[in-house]
Amino acid sequence: MQSAIQIQQPNIEFAAGVLAAKANAPVVIKLDHIHKTYTMGDVEVHALRGISLEIKQGEFVAIMGTSGSGKSTTMNIVGCLDRPTKGTYILDGQDVSAMSKDQRADVRNQKIGFVFQGFNLLSRTSAIENVELPMLYAGVETGERRRRAKEALASVGLAGRELNHPNQLSGGQQQRVAIARSLVNQPALILADEPTGNLDSRTSVEVMEIFQRLNRERGITLILVTHEHDIADYADRVVVFTDGKIKKDYPIEAPRNAAEELQQMPEVEIDEDEED
Repeated sequence: MQSAIQIQQPNIEFAAGVLAAKANAPVVIKLDHIHKTYTMGDVEVHALRGISLEIKQGEFVAIMGTSGSGKSTTMNIVGCLDRPTKGTYILDGQDVSAMSKDQRADVRNQKIGFVFQGFNLLSRTSAIENVELPMLYAGVETGERRRRAKEALASVGLAGRELNHPNQLSGGQQQRVAIARSLVNQPALILADEPTGNLDSRTSVEVMEIFQRLNRERGITLILVTHEHDIADYADRVVVFTDGKIKKDYPIEAPRNAAEELQQMPEVEIDEDEED
């Protein structure tokens, strides 16, 4: 039998110091009057209508909006999966708005970690090999790849699970593998697209505890796309999109504390035989 992952007690003074430091941190993402227009036959669809947004190093920002609001288009641009029709995007001091597809691919691998709702793990590959993939593309030497991957898996509570394949892991464990994979190239930011969408309520809180810990203890910049207000409340700031524009941009004065919530939840026993 294996109990749920051990959660570290929050350090209130440390967290307060981190929040204060964020106010003076450098800007890691700067979107300046970004437009995105798609042509569908004779019709032009204006997905983004001149949005401007700055996110500082170490911020934890939740992006919200209904379908068609522009939040997914914005995330594609921020993640260098697409480029704007007009406007400037500065990522970690580098103008990426006019880069070619290959140049953007290099930037993605070097500066951005991705976490998706569907995990996006290779089914016939072990957890540690899945985590090693971004480093393989980056040309990291074998021994260093293995060291970093083991360290990343341990940081998300999966020490001892390195050789398990995705079908031997629960949904929450698979998402933790995906989070570990997003960390190994030491990115400037992590983009998480509906990371709790396929998870139950307790596992969702466990995932948010990992994100909050990475943000507060390591100062990692996090952008989370979600349609769930209760998940957005774990962030420090919420940006709401409507009709291709930013409708609201406000701080969360007292973010939910996932570590404290988990302490109050009953532990769930996981049967090893059921997993294997």
